[in-house]
Amino acid sequence: QVQLVESGGGLVQAGGSLRLSCAASGRTFSSYNMGWFRQAPGKEREFVAAISQNGRIAYYADSVKGRFTISGDSAKNTVYLQMNSLKPEDTAVYYCAADRLRIGVLSGEYDYWGQGTQVTVSS
Repeated sequence: QVQLVESGGGLVQAGGSLRLSCAASGRTFSSYNMGWFRQAPGKEREFVAAISQNGRIAYYADSVKGRFTISGDSAKNTVYLQMNSLKPEDTAVYYCAADRLRIGVLSGEYDYWGQGTQVTVSS
Protein backbone atom coordinates (compact mmCIF):
# COMPACT_ATOMS: atom_id res chain seq x y z
CA GLN A 1 0.00 0.00 0.00
CA VAL A 2 1.08 3.60 -0.58
CA GLN A 3 0.00 6.87 1.01
CA LEU A 4 -0.04 10.05 -1.04
CA VAL A 5 0.05 13.66 0.17
CA GLU A 6 -0.25 16.59 -2.24
CA SER A 7 1.04 20.10 -1.63
CA GLY A 8 1.86 23.25 -3.53
CA GLY A 9 -1.58 24.48 -4.46
CA GLY A 10 -2.63 28.07 -4.04
CA LEU A 11 -3.93 31.23 -5.68
CA VAL A 12 -2.14 32.54 -8.77
CA GLN A 13 -2.92 35.03 -11.50
CA ALA A 14 -3.54 33.91 -15.05
CA GLY A 15 -0.25 33.37 -16.85
CA GLY A 16 1.52 32.41 -13.64
CA SER A 17 3.06 29.13 -12.52
CA LEU A 18 2.75 26.64 -9.69
CA ARG A 19 4.50 23.38 -8.89
CA LEU A 20 2.49 20.68 -7.19
CA SER A 21 4.19 17.94 -5.22
CA CYS A 22 2.93 14.50 -4.29
CA ALA A 23 4.90 12.75 -1.57
CA ALA A 24 4.51 8.99 -1.42
CA SER A 25 5.14 6.74 1.55
CA GLY A 26 4.72 3.06 2.12
CA ARG A 27 5.81 0.79 -0.69
CA THR A 28 8.65 1.76 -2.99
CA PHE A 29 7.71 4.78 -5.04
CA SER A 30 9.33 3.39 -8.17
CA SER A 31 6.89 0.46 -8.13
CA TYR A 32 4.00 2.72 -9.14
CA ASN A 33 2.79 4.56 -12.17
CA MET A 34 1.67 8.00 -11.04
CA GLY A 35 -1.06 10.28 -12.27
CA TRP A 36 -2.50 13.74 -11.68
CA PHE A 37 -6.21 14.41 -11.97
CA ARG A 38 -8.31 17.47 -11.25
CA GLN A 39 -11.89 18.21 -10.38
CA ALA A 40 -13.60 21.57 -10.74
CA PRO A 41 -16.85 22.36 -8.90
CA GLY A 42 -19.78 20.64 -10.55
CA LYS A 43 -17.59 18.72 -12.98
CA GLU A 44 -16.29 15.20 -13.28
CA ARG A 45 -12.76 14.37 -12.20
CA GLU A 46 -10.53 14.57 -15.27
CA PHE A 47 -7.14 13.29 -16.27
CA VAL A 48 -4.26 15.77 -16.35
CA ALA A 49 -1.00 13.85 -16.67
CA ALA A 50 0.62 10.50 -15.89
CA ILE A 51 4.13 9.09 -15.74
CA SER A 52 5.43 5.55 -15.85
CA GLN A 53 7.25 3.79 -13.04
CA ASN A 54 10.63 4.37 -14.66
CA GLY A 55 9.82 7.93 -15.66
CA ARG A 56 10.36 7.27 -19.36
CA ILE A 57 6.76 7.56 -20.50
CA ALA A 58 4.46 10.49 -19.84
CA TYR A 59 0.95 11.30 -21.03
CA TYR A 60 -0.87 14.61 -20.95
CA ALA A 61 -4.40 15.78 -21.48
CA ASP A 62 -4.70 17.92 -24.59
CA SER A 63 -5.84 20.85 -22.47
CA VAL A 64 -2.51 21.01 -20.60
CA LYS A 65 -0.06 19.75 -23.21
CA GLY A 66 2.80 22.18 -23.64
CA ARG A 67 2.00 23.97 -20.38
CA PHE A 68 2.25 21.26 -17.70
CA THR A 69 5.12 18.85 -17.04
CA ILE A 70 5.00 15.74 -14.86
CA SER A 71 8.19 14.40 -13.34
CA GLY A 72 9.34 12.13 -10.55
CA ASP A 73 12.18 11.96 -8.06
CA SER A 74 12.54 8.41 -6.76
CA ALA A 75 15.13 9.47 -4.18
CA LYS A 76 12.52 11.74 -2.60
CA ASN A 77 9.55 9.49 -3.30
CA THR A 78 7.87 12.49 -4.89
CA VAL A 79 6.12 13.23 -8.16
CA TYR A 80 5.73 16.79 -9.38
CA LEU A 81 3.40 18.68 -11.67
CA GLN A 82 4.94 21.87 -13.00
CA MET A 83 2.13 24.10 -14.24
CA ASN A 84 3.00 27.11 -16.42
CA SER A 85 0.87 29.62 -18.30
CA LEU A 86 -2.02 28.91 -16.00
CA LYS A 87 -5.54 29.79 -17.10
CA PRO A 88 -8.71 30.38 -15.06
CA GLU A 89 -10.09 27.12 -16.45
CA ASP A 90 -7.26 25.28 -14.69
CA THR A 91 -8.93 26.11 -11.37
CA ALA A 92 -9.72 22.84 -9.59
CA VAL A 93 -8.74 20.51 -6.80
CA TYR A 94 -5.75 18.54 -8.03
CA TYR A 95 -5.31 14.93 -6.97
CA CYS A 96 -2.32 12.63 -7.12
CA ALA A 97 -2.94 8.93 -7.79
CA ALA A 98 -0.89 5.73 -7.98
CA ASP A 99 -1.30 2.37 -9.65
CA ARG A 100 1.06 -0.57 -10.04
CA LEU A 101 -0.30 -2.06 -13.23
CA ARG A 102 -0.93 0.64 -15.82
CA ILE A 103 -0.40 4.27 -16.78
CA GLY A 104 -4.06 5.07 -16.99
CA VAL A 105 -6.00 8.11 -18.08
CA LEU A 106 -9.16 7.02 -16.28
CA SER A 107 -9.58 7.67 -12.57
CA GLY A 108 -11.01 4.19 -12.04
CA GLU A 109 -7.69 2.68 -13.08
CA TYR A 110 -5.89 4.04 -10.03
CA ASP A 111 -5.89 2.33 -6.66
CA TYR A 112 -4.47 5.01 -4.38
CA TRP A 113 -5.33 8.68 -4.05
CA GLY A 114 -4.21 11.71 -2.12
CA GLN A 115 -6.52 14.18 -0.41
CA GLY A 116 -6.12 16.87 -3.07
CA THR A 117 -4.76 20.40 -3.19
CA GLN A 118 -6.69 23.46 -4.37
CA VAL A 119 -5.43 25.48 -7.33
CA THR A 120 -7.19 28.75 -8.07
CA VAL A 121 -6.27 30.86 -11.09
CA SER A 122 -7.64 34.40 -11.16
CA SER A 123 -8.26 36.29 -14.38
